[in-house]
Amino acid sequence: MRASPPDDHPQSRSSDTRPGNAAGLARLAARVQEDLQAIEAGPRAWVPERRDAGGQILCDVVIVGAGLSGLSVAFGLRRQGVERVRLIDAAPAGREGPWVTTARMRTLRSPKTLSGPDLGVPSLTYRAWHEAVYGLESWQALDKIDRTDWMAYLRWFRAVLGLTVENDTRLLAIMPEGEHLRLLVERADGPARISCRKVVLATGLEGAGELNVPWAVRDAVPRACWTHSGEDLAPGCLKGKRVGVLGAAASSFDWAVAALEAGAAGVTVLARAPSLPRTELLDWSNFPGFLNHFADLSDRDRYRFTRRMFAFKTPPTTEMYSRAMASPICRLVMGAEIRGVAMAGDAIHLDTAAGAFDFDHLLLGTGYRIDVAARPELRDHAAEIATWADRFTPPPGEEDATLLGYPYLGPAFELQEKRPGSLPMLAHIHIFNNMAVPSLGPICNGITGLKSGVPKLVAGLCRSLFVSELDHFYRALDGYEKVHFQPQPTPV
Repeated sequence: MRASPPDDHPQSRSSDTRPGNAAGLARLAARVQEDLQAIEAGPRAWVPERRDAGGQILCDVVIVGAGLSGLSVAFGLRRQGVERVRLIDAAPAGREGPWVTTARMRTLRSPKTLSGPDLGVPSLTYRAWHEAVYGLESWQALDKIDRTDWMAYLRWFRAVLGLTVENDTRLLAIMPEGEHLRLLVERADGPARISCRKVVLATGLEGAGELNVPWAVRDAVPRACWTHSGEDLAPGCLKGKRVGVLGAAASSFDWAVAALEAGAAGVTVLARAPSLPRTELLDWSNFPGFLNHFADLSDRDRYRFTRRMFAFKTPPTTEMYSRAMASPICRLVMGAEIRGVAMAGDAIHLDTAAGAFDFDHLLLGTGYRIDVAARPELRDHAAEIATWADRFTPPPGEEDATLLGYPYLGPAFELQEKRPGSLPMLAHIHIFNNMAVPSLGPICNGITGLKSGVPKLVAGLCRSLFVSELDHFYRALDGYEKVHFQPQPTPV
């Protein structure tokens, strides 16, 4: 069960039932079309049609993941005249991304003024949508964006741009097919294949690896007795139980509030560190020099910056921390590094540096583990994918095995071969999730960097599509005979 805003929360009402919003959204939709026409956002299609061995038309780009990033990339490609684009997502329609599934915070952490998938079109911003639905005064009074409103905005964004998404479609494997790719997907009606030139993995946090579950928990605690923050919580499973929350970053306090609202008898947040994180890294990184040009740095500098960035932990929102700590049955224990985990009858016994604790259920706020080999669509090719360890040797004392295990990507977010010539298809697989951070910077893992990451990715995709068809374009130029000047005969 997910924590939901109470009925009296000022933004808990569905925007679909707010009086008068239909007219406001209709006016906004008309404005969107006017803005797009004014900036030539729909240039003519230019990528030549190609077919696979079976005669089927190739898709130019398949985007896996139709959440925030996937929708943004699809819009970016449309603005560049790439039309044969397919969006697929494993989730049902309206549940793409974490916003109404595993996200448990009440509001987004980003400032309300950040631009997102709009790519610089004012009428496509969250602000424009919010004002159309709730009015200008509501926007001016707003502090942070309600996460359910953010999901409603993304649904509107998808609809107003006419972006078609194939939901309930899970990518299982990527295979070479001549000079192209063949994707094996699973749908409700069974497996299917998609042939394409390029694939973009806009698959979010878990799409970069897997849930990070401490081995001590995985080995000692029955699966039914722990839940990771990236998973749904079974309704009623916490009612009347002693709950332990592992971790002290943002998701842990979201968990604590969710447990309290689910009727837990008591909640204990166990933090390994001696103090809570206080600094939001994305606030510092949000400037054009860093976001636009991180990828231009040397390997040494990218490694150094990334290693420092990874040392930051995301602090909880003030609201969620305050809600958790206001409860008399919720406590925070700092310096509680876990030394042992065991079952004592039906209880989970944790021995920590701050003492011993017994719980009925554990909630894990332990983040995600980056691992190419953990992804089913990449697992078969993991041995041929270049990592940072293959391309860079850190100075003595700066070794970081986790960071060196990230894939070493090219300038268009593309995978690269560990051994040149071993698997050329990797150049057509573009990673737009957390796996790309050391190579391209924090421009593909949240709202903050989208304005830099999407144009960079789209430019790289278009560059590759153009260069691969140079002979076609030269022939088109060589035979170009359209008449633009036809003077009338001069009277004698």
